[in-house]
Amino acid sequence: MSTARIARRLPWWIAAAFLAIGCALWVYPFVWMVAASLKDQMEVFASGLSLVPKSPVWANYARAWNDAHFGRYLLNTVVVTMVTVVVVVVRCAMAGYVLARHRFAGRKAIMVVLVATLFVPTGYTIIPVVDISQRLGLLNSLGGIIVALSGGAHVAAILLYLGYFRQIPAELEEAAIVDGAGFWSIFFRVMLPLAMPVTATVTLLTFLATWNAFFLPLVFTFSRPDLRTLSVGMLAFVGENSTDWSGMAAAATISLLPVVVIFVLLQRYFVEGIAGAVKS
Repeated sequence: MSTARIARRLPWWIAAAFLAIGCALWVYPFVWMVAASLKDQMEVFASGLSLVPKSPVWANYARAWNDAHFGRYLLNTVVVTMVTVVVVVVRCAMAGYVLARHRFAGRKAIMVVLVATLFVPTGYTIIPVVDISQRLGLLNSLGGIIVALSGGAHVAAILLYLGYFRQIPAELEEAAIVDGAGFWSIFFRVMLPLAMPVTATVTLLTFLATWNAFFLPLVFTFSRPDLRTLSVGMLAFVGENSTDWSGMAAAATISLLPVVVIFVLLQRYFVEGIAGAVKS
């Protein structure tokens, strides 16, 4: 290989080396967590940064699933996440469609208010959310958690749909109107199917946010431990005088696996959705 060719490729090799180091540092905590889930309590501290357990302790997973009731928490989390994702996708898609394709009084004001909500911390709204949920009889229920998680502004999702719907030719709607389609038919049968990349992106983002939500599920399940989600269920491994680190690592691994599977399945659509919305 000539010297000139080496000189041209050297910056790429250096960049690749830095990226490889960065990826290793990023992935290592997750790999360590999986390794810790197969160690006993003493080995977790004695082995330091080692990733290879001396003798895999599969009982940690049995303890997390049965003793810590993670089977029940997993079911609660799946129910809350799936319903929340459906509600958020339909609601945000409809809001993005109306803001992108229809002109009406107060449209810009609504967009300003939506963007302004991005700067309001979640903790500031927890008191009115809990108060309203209590008045509606939704406190200490999965329905209350779903309403609280799906009832927020979800501005990022709305803006993604808004940007994507703006670039769709108006001729499609006009043709549907000529064929006798109304608002709901145009939205559900024409526009929403075309926005599948954005829907996949919003689905993934909402799934991750809901699956990992801690504060709202914690507040809504204070008096009903059986309704806890996986993230709140982690508290079961924290005692007054000690913490079951190996059991917690096993529980965290159980919680992480569905997230990895969903991301692998939707990663291509996630990139397409972001690119399509940003392009507009």
